[in-house]
Amino acid sequence: MLPEPTPHLRRDSKRALNVLLLLVSAALIVILLPFYGALMWGVIIALLFSPLFAWLMPRVGQRPSLAALLTLLVVLVIVVLPLGLIAASLVQEAALLYSQLQSGELNPALYFRGVFNSLPDWITSVLDRFGLVSFNTLQRRLTAALTQGAQVIATQTFSIGQNTFEFVASVFITLYLAYFLIRDGQSVSQALRRALPLTPEHKTVLLDTFTTVVRATVKGNLLVAAIQGALGGLGFWALGVSGAVLWAVLMAFLSLLPSVGAALVWAPVAVYFLLVGELGKSVALLAYGMLVIGLVDNLLRPILVGKDTRLPDYVVMITTLGGMAVFGINGFVLGPVIAAMAMAVWQIHISNQNGIPPAA
Repeated sequence: MLPEPTPHLRRDSKRALNVLLLLVSAALIVILLPFYGALMWGVIIALLFSPLFAWLMPRVGQRPSLAALLTLLVVLVIVVLPLGLIAASLVQEAALLYSQLQSGELNPALYFRGVFNSLPDWITSVLDRFGLVSFNTLQRRLTAALTQGAQVIATQTFSIGQNTFEFVASVFITLYLAYFLIRDGQSVSQALRRALPLTPEHKTVLLDTFTTVVRATVKGNLLVAAIQGALGGLGFWALGVSGAVLWAVLMAFLSLLPSVGAALVWAPVAVYFLLVGELGKSVALLAYGMLVIGLVDNLLRPILVGKDTRLPDYVVMITTLGGMAVFGINGFVLGPVIAAMAMAVWQIHISNQNGIPPAA
């Protein structure tokens, strides 16, 4: 009969297991890091569409594979295909804009001169202090900036074409992972609960916080961005602004930034209309931007994002900006999620310190 291991050996074994766990977890993170965006969106799709899966289950005879497949088909129809069509239109319009700039069909100098000649005296005096009172000097600098921007557009357009395989692979990984997470979501959730070395109450707080914040952030931000982008593009099209799809996508992207987003696009265009003497268009766009586009942000975002996440508006804005600065486009989700999880962990820590049960 083998002797029982001594406490010292048991401690060494536990320490070695912890080190091994840390090493294999770090190695797994390194392997999955190139696809973190695809994996993240797979988790998000599973969280957002799990209610649809639950609704389909009794209607397909409690067959989870079929219900998950039907759920994924809905995701393809209402999410993936529309985004693909918008991306194709955006690439086409960006390429057209670049070709017009290169051929001279679109001449920014004419617009610059009209704006420059319409400037009031106090603005030209400010420009004079910076050595920009000469139209030729101002034109050279603006043209150089616009040329650089056009080159960026061309590079990104070419990059999208070159990275088609990478994009398709990422979409495939996202949908493939989403399928299994939708189908096996309950077992995955239970495994996570067992793996977390926390009390059941603390596990519930953290997992519920994560789920709630992800759903609120994605549904709220994307819905607000889509509505603001669509309304902005429609307004630009009605006013005869060229490249309405391009501006709509840009407004939708900037709408991910709370409070200031879409105004960074429509406000300068309204000022431009004013300076070139299009007073009616300027007033119309200004009123439309504040009363229609801005109202969507002011009404829907607090209801869809801040209310469910229980985060103040300023925290949502700062963490969104910080997340996008660190993680790119994925940061509009990761920023608020990290902030909410940090606040939840601190609440757990404070409750433990003071012997108070964690808030539900």
